[in-house]
Parts: sequence; structure tokens; C-alpha cells
Amino acid sequence: MNSSLRRELTLTHSTALVISNMIGTGIFTTTGFLIANLGRPWWVMSVWAAGAVVAVAGCLTYAELGINFPRSGAEYAYLREAWGGAWGFLSGWISFFAGFSAPIAATALAFASYLSYFSPAPPPGHAQVRLAWLHFGPGEGIAILLIALIGGINILSVRSAADLQNALTGMKLVVLLAFLTFAFISGKLQGSNLQKSVFGSSAHGLAAEFAISLVFVMFSYSGWNAAAYVAEEMKNVERALPVSLVTGTVIVAVFYLTLNAVFMMAVPPDPLEGRVEVGSIAAESLFGRAGGAVFSGMMALALVSCVSAMALVGPRVYYAMAQDKLFFTHAARLHPVWKTPANAIIWQTIASIAMLLTGSFESLIYYIGFALILFAALAAAGLFRVRGRPGWKRLRVAGRWVPGAAGLFIAASVWMLVYTTALRPKEALLGLLTIVGGWFVYRSRFREGL
Repeated sequence: MNSSLRRELTLTHSTALVISNMIGTGIFTTTGFLIANLGRPWWVMSVWAAGAVVAVAGCLTYAELGINFPRSGAEYAYLREAWGGAWGFLSGWISFFAGFSAPIAATALAFASYLSYFSPAPPPGHAQVRLAWLHFGPGEGIAILLIALIGGINILSVRSAADLQNALTGMKLVVLLAFLTFAFISGKLQGSNLQKSVFGSSAHGLAAEFAISLVFVMFSYSGWNAAAYVAEEMKNVERALPVSLVTGTVIVAVFYLTLNAVFMMAVPPDPLEGRVEVGSIAAESLFGRAGGAVFSGMMALALVSCVSAMALVGPRVYYAMAQDKLFFTHAARLHPVWKTPANAIIWQTIASIAMLLTGSFESLIYYIGFALILFAALAAAGLFRVRGRPGWKRLRVAGRWVPGAAGLFIAASVWMLVYTTALRPKEALLGLLTIVGGWFVYRSRFREGL
């Protein structure tokens, strides 16, 4: 019996996968922090464009790795081939903390920030209870309820969770397209707002601010590598993988640049500075209080789709890895009645809530960015270890550019990592401790059977 995965995904399928995975939390939440860091809207647009270049460089690198190692898992497969088996476990370990649990926590906080438009209760970040590392307020309470609700739905029924995800994803795209359409026909966009500036919240130089701002942008572009995860199931992978990665990323980059231009033409930079709920602020400026309320509510629901997607996908990553003896065995156990990976869902829910109670939205993004950028850079660096192997296939169209693209991606990653370590040492240290902790767990328990 042939147990291999079927090659059924077309170029259209894989391109759509990239687009749907990329459009997420970042576009709703990061612009205010970029304005605070960079001060000028044109610099904000520049960092979004720079992020697109870095992402496309990553696409070319992953495309060549993917056509040579056409296996599910992307980084897991590339890291294992280039650097050894321990990196398979570490990729799952980082996925649990920085790939899913922390992004769920950050997205739930963003959801509560958007929902605060309708409530006199303070948004996240205005804690009323503090105990050591923990902080809690009404905003955090709303975020916890969302995480627990989505986790519960995923435990009870995968069909219900998938149906909810499909509905919310479709609504997310409709909301963003409707917002852009009505914004352009409103006649209220002011190009002069792009010429204004704020002092910025930091006294660091432009190179440093640009580097740490790029961390936010790369968080928003995360998903550029989505098609690489299903390379094993693609028809004509040598053509479909590179084209889908680059095409999907370029489409989203154009969309992001347009949406950010609308945000900043709708409102002068001052009201957006350091704010999470930039969509609400822009919508109220363009459409009035009632229109702002409509779009704020719809954008909050769009953020629910991001939580739902990660809550659905994440536990299945740990479940699959546990079946391969590359993660804790209890994560491979299904609920006896509902047949869902309940243990993995519960632990991811607990980890997300713990991160929410100990970190702010901004600190979570830096933590996520540091860990994921480091692992993507290691995967790209692995290209130079394996490219000389006998029978190595190069990209048909842009093969000569791949080493340069990989070098650019690695250089940009190192640049971001260095400045994140210098300017956000707490988040960088937590990222490193997460990796070191995973290494010790692997060394002490993996050979005994996790």
C-alpha cells in the first residue's frame, strides 16, 4: 500500500495558500509602532518595501531548497538536512512557543484592543492587577476568553473549527477589500499626511530603528514560505513552488503597501503613533463614528480568524511530530470521543494565556520575530552546506540569483537580530533561552523517547 502523500496541489492552490497565510495580524496592528520608531510615513512605506525584498529573497532560497527536498515541513526538513536531526526537534519546540502560542497571545491582545472601541473598559496594557511577572486587566480578560473559546471549539469538533475558520477567513478578505474600496471613494484621503512626521519614541539612529521596525514587518510578512510546507503534495513542484512563493508574496506586498498608505493618508501620524488598533482610528477618520464602529467590529472578527487558524494548525504540527517521536508523546494522543488532538490543544492554550499575562503586544512581537528570524536564517544558511551535493537542482529561471538572494536574506536577518539584541535585550534573551531550553530537553529526553 502506498502511504505517500498525493501530489494534487496546483500552482493556483499553492499561491492562494501563500496569500491566505500572509494576510493576518500584522497588517491590522503594526503601523502605529512603525511610526513611533521611524517618525515619518515615507520611512514606514520604505520599511514595508524593504520587507518585501527580504521576503522575496527568502522565497528564492526556500524554493531551491524545496525542489531538492520536496517534503512537508519546510524548515524542519531543511534544518535536518543541513544541520542534523536535533534541529528537527528544535523546529517543533520553537513552533510551539514562537510560531503559534506567542502569536495567538499577541493576536488575542490585538482583538481586545480593537474591541475596546465599543467599551469604556481600558484596552490591554492598562493592567489593574500586577503580581511579579503577571499583569491582568479587562483587556487581558477579553483576550483570555477568546483563546479559551477557540481552544474549546477545536477540542470539541474539528469540523466546527474548520467551518468557523473558512467563514472568518472569507470575511477577513471582504473586510479589507471593502475598507480599501470605501476609503478611495470617500474623498477624504490626504496625501499631505505622508509628508508629516512625529519625533518618534526612541532616540536611536535610523539604522537601528529601521532594523527593529523590519522585525514588525517580517512578522506581518510571515507566511511567505507557506507553500514550502506542502511541497510534497504539489504537482510539478519545480515550477509551482518558486512561482507560487514569489507571486503570492509580491501580491501581498502590493496589498500591504496600499493598505498602509490608506491608513496614513486617512490620519496624520500623531494619532497612530504607538497604537495597536490603527484600523479603527483610520476607519473613524474616514467614515465617522458609525462607520468606524462597523469596520472596528469587522476587523476585530478578522483577528479572530487569525487566532482560529493558528489554534487549528499548531496542535496538528505537534501531533504529527509526536507521532514521528520528535515531540512529547502525549501530544500524539487523540481525545477518545471527539478524536481531536486535545492534549496538544490544551497545552497550546495554556502557553498562549501564560504569554499573554506576562508580555505586552509589542514585546511578544519582538520575541516572535527574534526566534523565527533566527531559524529562517539558519535554514537559508543551510543552502550553502547542501548546494554542492551530487544531483543538486537549481531553479530554472533565477538559479544564478539564489546564492545572492540567500546571502541578502541572511544579512538582513543578522542585521535585525543584532539590533533586536541591542535594543530589546529582554525579548532576545527570552528567545535564546527558549532555544537553549529546547536543546537541553532534546539532549536529556529525546533519546529516551519523548
